Amino acid sequence: MRGMSAENPQMQIGWPPTSGRRSLILQPEAAARRSVAALEDKTGLDCPDRAFPLIFYPTRMPHYIAFLRGMNLGNRRIKMGDLRALFEELKFTGVGTFIASGNVIFSSKSADEGKLVRQIQDHLAKSLGYEVDTFLRTRAEVAAVAAFRPFAAADFDHPGHTVYAGFLTAPLTPAQSRGFAACSTVVDEFRVQGREYYWLCRIASNESKAWATPQMRALKLPSSSMRRLTTVRKLAELFAPA
Repeated sequence: MRGMSAENPQMQIGWPPTSGRRSLILQPEAAARRSVAALEDKTGLDCPDRAFPLIFYPTRMPHYIAFLRGMNLGNRRIKMGDLRALFEELKFTGVGTFIASGNVIFSSKSADEGKLVRQIQDHLAKSLGYEVDTFLRTRAEVAAVAAFRPFAAADFDHPGHTVYAGFLTAPLTPAQSRGFAACSTVVDEFRVQGREYYWLCRIASNESKAWATPQMRALKLPSSSMRRLTTVRKLAELFAPA
């Protein structure tokens, strides 16, 4: 098994889970190694010899992916090992992280999403000294976001365009949804589906002015956390619904 690539640190994943082993199912080692080899071939990731990301599945517990807003931007810096430790302090199991933008995978006995969000936000604020808006999705919900195609194929699949998914706590109001879609231009296009919105950008995203227009600001959109759709797809592949 190949070691973790030092040449591509952004693609490192926080494996293996370090807690909750009593509730885990372990595949035979040969099968686990075949799973990891297939994963490496499919995604181009290099997994450490001791890391079997597909073997550990907490049983009879809801699985979540937490999307944290604004992590590792500006002065809000945290190592992923420290972030995993903070989630483990909340007694979550199977805790892992994916790249350094604040994507945390975990299992919990609780199925109360609102309660979990409050626990995470309160604990992070207390531990880090700043608020961290948190957006939870189940693995099935992440898979649905990854599979959704909100734009015309010619734009959606264009190599020069970037598509982002934005995660909200609750759906936008009908008026906000209409207004958001109406902010589309020849450069930027917007769609809303459930608790997510989608942004297609036909230029470099940092050159887009769409988010600073009076029309967009007038919508007073609630807090959200955006990810490239390519990141969401990788999460959906790596942590597919059981």
